[in-house]
Amino acid sequence: MVKRKMKWSMVLLLALTLVSSACSGGGNTPEPSGNNAGEEQTNAGSGSGDNKEPVTIEFMGHGNPTEKSIFEKLIASFEDKYPNVTVKYTSVPPGEYAQKMKTLIASGKAPDVFYVGSAEFYRFAEAGTLLNIQPYLDQTSLFNPDNVWKQAMDRYRYDGSKIGSGDSYGLPKDVGPWAMVYNKDLFDKAGVPVPSAKAGEWTWNDMLDAAKKLTSDENGDGKPEVYGVGAYSLESAVWGNGGEFIDYAAGEVKVDQPEFYEAMQFVADLNLVHKVSPDQEAEQAMNAYTRFLNGQLAMFAMGPWDQPGFWELPFGWDIAAWPASPNTGKTATWLGSMGFGISAKSKHPQEAFDLAAFLSLDADGQRENFTLGQAVPNLIDMANGEFLEMDKSPANRQVFLDIIQDYGRPDIPYGSKDTQWIDTFWQNASKVWTGEMTAKDWTAQMKPQMQELYDKNNK
Repeated sequence: MVKRKMKWSMVLLLALTLVSSACSGGGNTPEPSGNNAGEEQTNAGSGSGDNKEPVTIEFMGHGNPTEKSIFEKLIASFEDKYPNVTVKYTSVPPGEYAQKMKTLIASGKAPDVFYVGSAEFYRFAEAGTLLNIQPYLDQTSLFNPDNVWKQAMDRYRYDGSKIGSGDSYGLPKDVGPWAMVYNKDLFDKAGVPVPSAKAGEWTWNDMLDAAKKLTSDENGDGKPEVYGVGAYSLESAVWGNGGEFIDYAAGEVKVDQPEFYEAMQFVADLNLVHKVSPDQEAEQAMNAYTRFLNGQLAMFAMGPWDQPGFWELPFGWDIAAWPASPNTGKTATWLGSMGFGISAKSKHPQEAFDLAAFLSLDADGQRENFTLGQAVPNLIDMANGEFLEMDKSPANRQVFLDIIQDYGRPDIPYGSKDTQWIDTFWQNASKVWTGEMTAKDWTAQMKPQMQELYDKNNK
């Protein structure tokens, strides 16, 4: 999945450059290959394979040391189930992944299986870099379309001209609901009621009132030791307020609309006016993630992949729905996802699909994945059953599922072949965060630049 997004810190989203390959994403559909492909697909997940020729495949992903450790365990389980297959696993730092993939694809040495997400998927599918796995899905007993989140599967469909429909060119590694996490101990100490887990019951006004009571400057130096809220999600504010970054259907950037700039100003004013959120200087000294781990931030954001680290925290915590806009009464947040792509040039497409399917669809793989704290299960019955019944935090696990089913939205780069238009937004947003310009004036200035970049590279 797309990992942590620190918009308040203006982290530049790295865009992976399109590298064309010989075949077109909308061209001929490859057929399953490998020894006894049809039989192997029908029995996928059975563990049969003792008499097959040894095969080695390469798998490359990215993530922190916790994610690497989790995937090492998952791969070991896969190799137990498919004893003829050896997986050469490489995990690279997230900041190096885009360039590494670009180099490998250009040299014809792409891994058999690799992470792909957001705009990367669009480019890779269009360029023919990804294998059309629909024939494999049609034959495997692992895939029940009624038991896998449609919101996740549709991220990796491509019909030759757009994403979201057509054949599958990838499988979801995960679907990542971005929830609001809070420090229960700080709320209890301040005597503040905790935020609601139900969407729409807690508004921006409720959040701001709580944040004021939770912000603490005990030594009076003007620099709070504890802040009420940090790295507040601009997407959540904009979408909840009825705004949009872009209308993909019309190809129109929408940041200059009142619903957008009013929401952006609200986020900026959490620091500029209300002083309940770290300013950029404080954020650079200690980012919001570290501040939350240190018990110095009452409300933050988390995805399911954060659970292993949060399980070790010395204070109580739980998750809630993002606050609703008081103007609309609606709640929204982003629903990230990372996928498993298979190289169209893989010499072992069957075994590569088996690995991707084990990591994405196999019940054993999914169970191990969620119990290790990596993700919400892709399998709906498991998510509604075993996942909700876990005896580990967060207690309000249903919030993750509510986001997936009800009010989660794809992240902004979804639907773009090139992300320069949104990259330039985040690169220059400091003018609003620091108070140099109002959100209204800045978005009016930015709209033409963003529109020009979008039209140039995406139409």
